[in-house]
Amino acid sequence: MFHLYKDHVKSAASAASKRYRLRNRAAVALATLLAAAVLAAGCGSSSAGGESKPASSEQAGEPETLELRYQGTVGGVTFPELAEDLGYLAPVKLKWIGNTISGPQDIQTVATGQADFGGAFNGAIIKLVSAGAPIRSVISYYGMDELNFSGYYVLEGSPIKSARDLIGKKVAMNTLGAHAEFVLKEYLQRGGLTDEEMKQVTLVALPPVNIEQSLRAGQIDVAVLGSILREKLVERGGVRQLFSDYELFGTQSAGTIVFTNKFIKENPNTVRKFVEATAKAIEWARTQPRETVIKRSEEIIKKRGRQEDGTIVKFWKTTSIAGKGGTIRPEEFETWRKWLEKSGDKEAANVKQEDLFTNEFNPYKDEDKK
Repeated sequence: MFHLYKDHVKSAASAASKRYRLRNRAAVALATLLAAAVLAAGCGSSSAGGESKPASSEQAGEPETLELRYQGTVGGVTFPELAEDLGYLAPVKLKWIGNTISGPQDIQTVATGQADFGGAFNGAIIKLVSAGAPIRSVISYYGMDELNFSGYYVLEGSPIKSARDLIGKKVAMNTLGAHAEFVLKEYLQRGGLTDEEMKQVTLVALPPVNIEQSLRAGQIDVAVLGSILREKLVERGGVRQLFSDYELFGTQSAGTIVFTNKFIKENPNTVRKFVEATAKAIEWARTQPRETVIKRSEEIIKKRGRQEDGTIVKFWKTTSIAGKGGTIRPEEFETWRKWLEKSGDKEAANVKQEDLFTNEFNPYKDEDKK
């Protein structure tokens, strides 16, 4: 519900798969060009983000920008959207500009000035920053825990039992170069596969809502799904979990929301208001009865009128965020930086934590003690 989500004939599904593979490969390839794109677009300026207050508003602690552009998810409610509905974000308002199915694409819109904030897997953010894009994470928005995780599923009768069995097989995920791919490669490495053997595992990018159907139709061998869509898959039966990110890494936040450095510098009060409101929404969802969170989400989806199916929110279980109020913990970036370093990514290995994230705007940062 709070982050990355009828039957089609085989040819249509194949075409969709091809389109999304090309789209996501292009997004990954663009990472090295994003720094120049950011500068050219003049992203993050207060004028790009909507109505602005006079410069003197900063002295009074009032938000400099009163409108923030963002992308949502089909059938889901993000924590910033929940914060706005609960009244925590006022007087700042959100402006929905469309939906996204992947973190890399979402933060790319931030880096190129099309949106003011976006969220992605921490490993993808490290890659982007190492390529020179001046963005910084300010709050966590999804993670993995005992009840809410990304699972790698095969059909019940599948002969796939181990990492080595994936050689020559197809694994479908929402996007390439992000959380699902990192976790899969970790599983393959732990399973003893060489680099050459890992290249024989085919990664397929598909819209999350189409992944289950593709698995059941036999078009792919493994489906990677998280949160609500995973719950729907399991409820329908006929599948078996091969492994999960939670089994490999335990409880931790895995994705964060970013702004550009320029936007943060020019609009510190707006960013502070946004982070405070989002953090409060996270804690509201963490402490309310599950039924209350689901009901509120259903109401939000109905009110916004985007002609989407909001029934999947009934499967929501937890926020999945480790740090209180979405406080970012250093190890949640360091895990993936070390992984990239081990994989031979010299640029990512040299990225400093202070260039990746800040907790300065989060009111819960001092309470989040492990």
